[in-house]
Amino acid sequence: MHTMSWDLYITKLMAADTNGIYPVKEAAICGYDGSIWASTEKLKCITPEEIKKLIGDTCCFHQCGPHVAGMKCMMIKDEYDVPEVGCLQLKSKSETGESYNICVGKALQCVIIAQGTKEASGGQLTNMVHPIVKYLIGLKY
Repeated sequence: MHTMSWDLYITKLMAADTNGIYPVKEAAICGYDGSIWASTEKLKCITPEEIKKLIGDTCCFHQCGPHVAGMKCMMIKDEYDVPEVGCLQLKSKSETGESYNICVGKALQCVIIAQGTKEASGGQLTNMVHPIVKYLIGLKY
């Protein structure tokens, strides 16, 4: 179905940023149909329903945030419609008290999801996700 090697994009997301910092802990690329094109181990359990909710109407996310691979999230910033950003910033909430920034970038046929390390900011994740979103849009993905 997909002629590209999507794993290379996961590798790129997991790489060091321009400051030599590795902000992304987990990553996935998923089709709008809910299929997982490539993923790190922890995000392999993201469901088609979760993916479809992420690409749908985000207006209710302020009251009832989405789930990402079973993690309850709250919306921090919705910039899907901002061309220079094209991303949704979320914060996970876990029972153990740990929380992580999560960035979801929406291309034409897929979403790119990056979960940060404990130290990573939403901006650092957006800086990793947005260039890939922009590139994939250019390729009509």
